[in-house]
Amino acid sequence: MKQETIFDVIIVGGSYAGLSAAMSLGRSLRKVLVIDSGKPCNIQTPHSHNFLTQDGKTPKEISTIAKEQVKKYDTVEFYDGLATEGKKTENGFEIITKRGERFQAKKLIFATGIVDEVPNIKGFWDCWGISLIHCPYCHGYEFKTKKTGIIANGERGFHIASLVNNLTNDLTILTRGKAEFTEEQTQKLKQNNINIIETEIDEIQHQNGYIESLILSDGEKLNFDAVYGAFHFKQHSDIPGSLGCEFTEHGHIKIDNLQKTTISGVYACGDNSCPMRSVANAVYTGNLTGAMVNMELTNEGF
Repeated sequence: MKQETIFDVIIVGGSYAGLSAAMSLGRSLRKVLVIDSGKPCNIQTPHSHNFLTQDGKTPKEISTIAKEQVKKYDTVEFYDGLATEGKKTENGFEIITKRGERFQAKKLIFATGIVDEVPNIKGFWDCWGISLIHCPYCHGYEFKTKKTGIIANGERGFHIASLVNNLTNDLTILTRGKAEFTEEQTQKLKQNNINIIETEIDEIQHQNGYIESLILSDGEKLNFDAVYGAFHFKQHSDIPGSLGCEFTEHGHIKIDNLQKTTISGVYACGDNSCPMRSVANAVYTGNLTGAMVNMELTNEGF
């Protein structure tokens, strides 16, 4: 059966934020298309935490249940593939996929997430999301009291250290170059017995993604149970930028308190527009976005 091509709303990205927005809109009988390429950033994370009713489940379990529930709403459709281009049209927007399919909608929601620009260190990707982690709220409790490292520098490193310091007394920051802390920050780190190592990292030794040690460029071997990483990122999709959406100084899509971007009719939710990276927050912002888009459609058509 040929897929419909005209919708009220197209949601680009079908993970937690996108599915949450789709449910909100589906319950208001809005005709919705969710386009998703099936490559979530937490694909190898073993367990998700800090989300009521879902604590300890795998990310895949949560998203599978979510999609099954959203599919029960007859006005929501799914397209498995990659959205590569977006255009403004007379009646709204057009999204073009990698396979060349074209879909139109009055409104767009981007729930496309971000991509971490991680260092080229042997063993890094094998551990990313397992024992090499990004968020104390999502994963920190599971590594409490353990020997812990932080791969970061400057403000990012200091911020993570201040949070993780409450979870362990054995903490080291690895700046991979000259430390960029202020005098006040350096003094606070010393007061809390947090070590600073400036030597580059050559390799992460692990067993099935669980870190055993870091090998530094000078040959020194440091044992760790867990390591946090704070890195720059880029948007997973360049469509919002091509449509003219503005970005914050840190690289997130700029939104207002109703999840609206700077382009009329275009909304964003989840990691692409918020520094708080968690499943719970993605679900919240998606739910809010769906409601706000429905309200805008209502105001335009009532």
